[in-house]
Amino acid sequence: MKLRIIAPFLLLLAFSCATPQKALKGKSDTAEKKSDKDKVEIKPYDKVITKEAKTDDGLFKVHIIKEDFFYEIPDSLFGREMLMVTRIAKTATNIGFGGGKTNTQVLRWEKKPTKVLLRVVSHQIFAADSLPIHEAVMNSNFEPVLFSFDIRAFGKDSISTVVQVNKLFETDVKPLGMPNDYREKYKITTMEKDRSYIESLKSYPLNIESRHVKTYVAKEPPSNSDLGSISVEMNNSMVLLPKIPMKRRYFDERVGWFARGQTDYGLDNQESKTIKYLDRWRLEVRDEDKAAFERGELVVPKKQIVYYIDRATPVKWRNYIKQGIEDWQVAFEAAGFKEAIIAKDPPTKEEDPDWSPEDVRYSVVRYLASPIANANGPHVSDPRSGEILESDINWYHNVMTLLRNWYFVQTAAINPEARGVAFKDEIMGRLIRFVSSHEVGHTLGLPHNMGSSVAYPVDSLRSVDFTKKYSTAPSIMDYARFNYIAQPGDGDVALMPNIGIYDKYAIAWGYKPLPNLSAEAEKKTLDSWILEHGGDPMYRFGRQQSGGVIDPSSQTEDLGDDAVKASMYGISNLKLTIPKLIEYTREDGKDYEDLSKMYDQVVGQFNRYMGHVTANIGGVYEIYKTYDQEGAVYKHVPKAKQEESMEFLQQQLFKTPEWLIDENIFNKIQFDGNVENIRKMQARTLDNILDFGRMARIIENESINGKDSYSLLEMMEDLRHGIFSELKTGETIDTYRRNLQRAYVERLAYLMTKEQEGRNRTKVDVNQSDIRSVARAELKTLDNNISNATGRTSDKMSKIHLMDLRERINVILNPYAK
Repeated sequence: MKLRIIAPFLLLLAFSCATPQKALKGKSDTAEKKSDKDKVEIKPYDKVITKEAKTDDGLFKVHIIKEDFFYEIPDSLFGREMLMVTRIAKTATNIGFGGGKTNTQVLRWEKKPTKVLLRVVSHQIFAADSLPIHEAVMNSNFEPVLFSFDIRAFGKDSISTVVQVNKLFETDVKPLGMPNDYREKYKITTMEKDRSYIESLKSYPLNIESRHVKTYVAKEPPSNSDLGSISVEMNNSMVLLPKIPMKRRYFDERVGWFARGQTDYGLDNQESKTIKYLDRWRLEVRDEDKAAFERGELVVPKKQIVYYIDRATPVKWRNYIKQGIEDWQVAFEAAGFKEAIIAKDPPTKEEDPDWSPEDVRYSVVRYLASPIANANGPHVSDPRSGEILESDINWYHNVMTLLRNWYFVQTAAINPEARGVAFKDEIMGRLIRFVSSHEVGHTLGLPHNMGSSVAYPVDSLRSVDFTKKYSTAPSIMDYARFNYIAQPGDGDVALMPNIGIYDKYAIAWGYKPLPNLSAEAEKKTLDSWILEHGGDPMYRFGRQQSGGVIDPSSQTEDLGDDAVKASMYGISNLKLTIPKLIEYTREDGKDYEDLSKMYDQVVGQFNRYMGHVTANIGGVYEIYKTYDQEGAVYKHVPKAKQEESMEFLQQQLFKTPEWLIDENIFNKIQFDGNVENIRKMQARTLDNILDFGRMARIIENESINGKDSYSLLEMMEDLRHGIFSELKTGETIDTYRRNLQRAYVERLAYLMTKEQEGRNRTKVDVNQSDIRSVARAELKTLDNNISNATGRTSDKMSKIHLMDLRERINVILNPYAK
């Protein structure tokens, strides 16, 4: 059955009305002549594409004559769909980073008698053209025209059409230029044509690459504000989509995968339904290997996934990046393929002068000389089927700095190889291999699996045998960096994840061919593969959360199934590292910059532990299930675990972490700031606990589970007793504790006056919830406790502090009192 893809755009209706005679009389002969003059005459081919033209032959012929640019489009490509991917190639300071994708659209070239139209196509909705509803879908949608070109000439054999494309790139065609969010952020008004131009147009067998500089007038540019403008270089990749789309594989949230959705009005449902399907490479069994594949033998796919290493990559790191790519071979073996993914060096300029990483036929790990401490693995895929067509991994030079910092702070206590600021090449190479594997996983279709690392019992990560067999997490797609749980004396434990059990399972689930089954029919088999491992945490997928952690079992940067226990081990290691920081960063003749950076890394790691534990308070587990699986999808964290987490925070953070206050370090890296740093750490976690969404979930838990829940009143009482423990004993309240107590009162003021903000957070109408009632009661209780306790302390500063707190509380509770 042939499917027809329809674009989800409103049909623009043109209404005509009678033109007043008076208006017609006002039209001059001059205007008519001018209109005729503006018409572009279709000329003979050699009058347009002259001998001075420089021609690049590929998908289209691209002709350049001085500053004029022409496409010669084969007539066979009219009506074919092409994917336009827009990126910022070079950017102004503080505007993202080069290579960042800003827009993706499907386009279709359409030929008219004197015009060529570039139309925008959408694959968000469709209906089979054999169904009656197809006509209704057609009538309610229309493919808008992105740009219109005058035909300048026809090809020599009348099988191609020539158009000039300068205006497409030199005017402000918004989908090809600066994205709307940047326009709004920097208050961009117009594009300046005299400072905008085409840098290059290149043609390859399956794609056209354009680079053009655009200069925008901006009221609030992020840099060079005296110019009042922003210049960026945009890159547009126009990729020919396959004539026959790949067979889809339908998405299931229980297995993490990048996917896309489409509303199918042709399904036999009583409502419109969005179907989602995977982004994946087209891995198919060759006809001659089908029998062997059916026997369970590994076969080489019809077309391998090949990654080339950028020529700019330092030679000493190339093999490590290659190893990271080919580490995925074991996962594809689970899908029935051998040699499915290959890493290669590119040909030299002498071997192939036309080879280019911009050619869509080649996927390339691009090495970028950039201060960005990161790497990322985007891909380009066919919106009709999800087929990944090409991927370029962006490898920024300073990712090595990030790796050094993580490895140092998380393993230096147990790992001599991490005790320094410059690692041996083989150590850095192994870290590069780890990141290479992770980024390649994204290009294969796998998102982050933050629910992976909780599969392992915490103490198993101290076992040499266990970690050598299972590494530190079932998936390399988790942010389970390095083994901060292992303690001195545990032996040669594994320190980082490899391609794990989950990765092999996910690749098999997404890529293993199911011959002779349609996309719909294979769903039953795919479901059975999931149910086979249902309930096994090693095969669980947990999504990456944004806007605040709700599920504490699906967090970034954590390890093990118990955040409290894991964090205690982590803190023990940090306590061993702090006294050694000067020794580990020492190098005669240099200043203390590295000492400062590594101390900050310790503080950052400590903060991560606080976040991991805080997420348990008011936390809700999310374990994806379907009707044929028992148990709840959402379940509140047990009361005992929440109480344990609160006690941990009181002891490890709110009770001043004096081990972080090392004067021997401070007097070398800063003239002030240690008091403020402690305050920031404590206030950050305090604000995280007293979060509207967290408090709303605690209230809901109590309404459902009653006495088995950790109620809001219990949580607030435990928090207050810990932070204000001095009120009972009359102890001196030192500087750090005074700051913490003021932060507590300030946060209660926030709860009394603000509303829930931000996306992806628990929604709550604060004013109509119990939150403000409880906050008010806490302030009154605290005021009474302070009143009773003021006389117990003999410390003058403590008395002043307590009196000030009462004044602050009074202002919060009585804001309009005179």
